Amino acid sequence: MLRKTIYLMMLSALVLLAGCGSSDEKADKSEDTATNEPVAEQRVEPDFVTVQHILIAFEGTLPNKDVTRTRDEAAKLAEELLEKAKSGADFDALVKEYTDDQHPGIYTMANLGVQANPAQEVYPRARMVKSFGDVGFSLEVGEVGVAVFDPAASKYGWHIIKRVE
Repeated sequence: MLRKTIYLMMLSALVLLAGCGSSDEKADKSEDTATNEPVAEQRVEPDFVTVQHILIAFEGTLPNKDVTRTRDEAAKLAEELLEKAKSGADFDALVKEYTDDQHPGIYTMANLGVQANPAQEVYPRARMVKSFGDVGFSLEVGEVGVAVFDPAASKYGWHIIKRVE
């Protein structure tokens, strides 16, 4: 219920913001006429995404798993893997070789306010690590991004994430 309320509040805010321009402005305007600069379009997140990820943990970040790399080593490895993935390397092969999670590391998430179905292995975004969901829902299909280590938002380490659906 709380997720639905938050979702409705966010949707209401977006509707209010969309209506804040003058009546002669076009909603689909793609260029700021004062500067001739492109205007960023408001992206609406999908209800569901499927992502594959590589978890790069470091010592002390995974309960019940002995990871010996240091935080600096994990950061460097995550940066290297992100570059490889963005350069077109076989993502599944990278997952097999490097993840500190289990292979294949594929998760389908339901967005905030959307009903998840655990029986179909669809997880609520709110149950996932915050940065994992934030990055996953921000990507286009085929795009790769990273959730950097943050003790509150990405506590298990770095997640190199590719949206597959």
